[in-house]
Amino acid sequence: MRPLTSDLLLRAYASGIFPMARSRDDSRLYWIDPDQRGILPLDAFHIPHSLRKVLRQGGFEIRCDTAFEAVMRACGEATSDRPDTWINEEIITLFVELFRFGLAHSVEAWQNGELVGGLYGLSLGAAFFGESMFSRRTNASKVVLVHLVARLRHAGYRLLDTQFVTDHLKQFGAVEIPRIEYQRLLSEALDEQAAFDRSPDTPWELALTT
Repeated sequence: MRPLTSDLLLRAYASGIFPMARSRDDSRLYWIDPDQRGILPLDAFHIPHSLRKVLRQGGFEIRCDTAFEAVMRACGEATSDRPDTWINEEIITLFVELFRFGLAHSVEAWQNGELVGGLYGLSLGAAFFGESMFSRRTNASKVVLVHLVARLRHAGYRLLDTQFVTDHLKQFGAVEIPRIEYQRLLSEALDEQAAFDRSPDTPWELALTT
């Protein structure tokens, strides 16, 4: 595999493929182009009723882009539920570079000055590629996902790519679609422009669909 640069990474995502390592300690990266692609339809996003109560209580301080690398490293940590991850040092280095270019973003949950949950991803055109999330407090990753969707809807994004579908994402409405359908949606999203909403005051209610 040729050395991966941030420019090559951007072209890969725009073509519908993305890199992963087999483990966080593996220095090799592999291009992934699944037959079935996971997406979270922004116009059909579902917030479970129990989570709405958590959101109304406002137990987390939500920030954007204030601890990007820390979010990535937390996403790459081993946990009891996830003994290994695909986020190696090369991926961290490349995404930190894209963050400095203003193309990668994080949504973070804080409590008492401590980072307790977050997610990160890449923004291209009106497409957002959600990469990974972590949680050190109950519901933290769910809360940041809702806040991400609120910001994407507010800014006019067309596509939220989740790469794969997990049970965690299914409760929010994530679905799998064939590669050819994903390519169509990606092309349409890349033809438009959206600016990521970093405001700390964007209300989570914007994630609600009517």
